[in-house]
Amino acid sequence: MALILTFLGKGGVGRTTLAIAAAKRLAHQGKSVLLVSQDSGPGFAISLGEAVSAEVREIAPKLWVVQLQTATLLERSWEELKQLEAQYLRTPFFKEVFGQELGVLPGMDEALALNALRQYDASGQYEVIILDGLGGKATLRMLGMPEIMGWYTRRFRQVFADSDLGKTLSPFLQPIASAVLNVSWSGDIFNQPMTQQATNWLEQGRQAIADPDRVAAYLVTTPDAAAIATAQHLWGSAQQVGVTVGGVILNQASDPAILGQTFAPLPLTPVPTQVVNDWQPLIDALPDFSAAAQMPRPIAVNVAEQKVSLFLPGFDKKQVKLTQYGPEITIEAGDQRRNVFLPEALRGKSVKGAKFQDGFLIISFE
Repeated sequence: MALILTFLGKGGVGRTTLAIAAAKRLAHQGKSVLLVSQDSGPGFAISLGEAVSAEVREIAPKLWVVQLQTATLLERSWEELKQLEAQYLRTPFFKEVFGQELGVLPGMDEALALNALRQYDASGQYEVIILDGLGGKATLRMLGMPEIMGWYTRRFRQVFADSDLGKTLSPFLQPIASAVLNVSWSGDIFNQPMTQQATNWLEQGRQAIADPDRVAAYLVTTPDAAAIATAQHLWGSAQQVGVTVGGVILNQASDPAILGQTFAPLPLTPVPTQVVNDWQPLIDALPDFSAAAQMPRPIAVNVAEQKVSLFLPGFDKKQVKLTQYGPEITIEAGDQRRNVFLPEALRGKSVKGAKFQDGFLIISFE
């Protein structure tokens, strides 16, 4: 399993340059590194100084690079879907539709990119995967997909099972499925081999995102006020999707004191402007990326004290809204929403109180 690193910040702060420098540094340290770009334009190749394509290519010892192209990923994923269809259905009906004729719909980019990261990670070929993503909310929504989609599965599975429609259809599903599927049917539409595989992928993704030894992000900013505000906002948004932020990289400035306590307790690392064809000063200035696990975790559950704490820096209490529906609590901060599935010991208990203190939302249960 690889460590996946990404960089968050306003456009123009140097995220791509830092991603390249980080890849070079980790490869020099002897780690097998895959540098992944979500930008399909020519800028990434120019910054890297190497030809790139949708195929993984080794550009230096221990360093591979790939440029994600949504149309190519769609074709590959469609072929995988057809293989699954042939495995589970007696008479596949997608076999006459070809990936080369499919158009890209809005939202496909992030889903296909996340699936590509999953596949690169599952290959076992890389110790570190560095994602040069879009760097803002789009990257965070992509990384938050496993948890959000897992919530949809949990929530609507129960809603369907409890509904009159679900109770009416259940007796008819098994004989119909037996005539259509190659596998046995349990009677639960959400508990079949194909859906179980998807559910397992989502749970594996959710666990990886929540583990700072598996996924970590670093904020990138310059002394510009808008860049600082954007980085601070992305910090809080990252916590909402469960991504641990390991630190702040200050570009185009030599003194981190200009940021004051804006990002406390994150470590601040100033880096020099990268000079053409001279990467070494920038590589030498980069932080220790293995230290991300020491930073505040997005969520902590204390069953003994019946408390759940969420770290939400960058927001004040007026921007945070807490609601409870059934076994879950929903946290809104800015335009981000997170559903927290409570452990068994707290499930069914009502919220007794909540307070916002030092960037933490602390929720107590009765």
